Amino acid sequence: MSAPVRHESSVRTVDELFESVRTGGYGPDPAREHVALAFTTAQAVRHQGRRSGYRNEVLSLRLAAAVGSCAVEPGALPATALDDCVGATVADLLDHPLLPVRIAALDAYLMHVCPHTPDHGARPYALPAGSSLHRSRARARAVVDLLPAAGPQRVLVVGVVNSLLERLRKRGTAYTPCDLKGGTTEWGEPVRTDALAELEHCDAILASGMTLGNGTFQMLLDHATATGKPLVMFAQTGSAVLPRFLGAGVSAVSAEPYPFFWLDGGPGVIHRYGGTR
Repeated sequence: MSAPVRHESSVRTVDELFESVRTGGYGPDPAREHVALAFTTAQAVRHQGRRSGYRNEVLSLRLAAAVGSCAVEPGALPATALDDCVGATVADLLDHPLLPVRIAALDAYLMHVCPHTPDHGARPYALPAGSSLHRSRARARAVVDLLPAAGPQRVLVVGVVNSLLERLRKRGTAYTPCDLKGGTTEWGEPVRTDALAELEHCDAILASGMTLGNGTFQMLLDHATATGKPLVMFAQTGSAVLPRFLGAGVSAVSAEPYPFFWLDGGPGVIHRYGGTR
């Protein structure tokens, strides 16, 4: 008989979560679960009225009805990665040498056993139909409103999304933009590249699930746990992974599994966990 699915987090690190899944702590034996399909989604966008654009690439794995995803730097994923994944067991992929493959496999497994339903703590949030910019702004409202209503004074934004910064500006909340790519924001603000160096100068953190795929999430989690600062995650990468850390450093999650809001112009839904609204 499968072990019961956990609704409360008992893990404090990403490594602990991997180990718990490997040993059956979340239900079905991952050595008996096979990935049927692996694919990548590449995107380039420049919203009307915006001065700059960006590119995304995401690795996704299909496990039964679930899809798990992990963003990667465009062009960084080896062509052999998809072949490695197809037909492999989740257990095999949890030990794959590439971190994005491990995260996508973990996400697929947890999406399979802990889907985004009210029984697992998820609250659906409808996204309207419309242009990519209209939908991006709607998502930004859903994400930013997970921050505490009173305060914070300065938010460290890890993973720069201009619609999120725009929403913070409208709310009157100061922020420090941080992204490994550097550069400047839509408003000409310098983007910091070292999140660790900025943590002491903020009283809340708003971070992308991409931090799971590049290995920087744990330092954010440790800091939030040690200081009690709100840590809100917006997750296309690891949308089923990050809710497992609610109450263990993560205060709220905006979970957006595949297909992502930028793939079409129709109505959609994201899933919010935690927060006060």
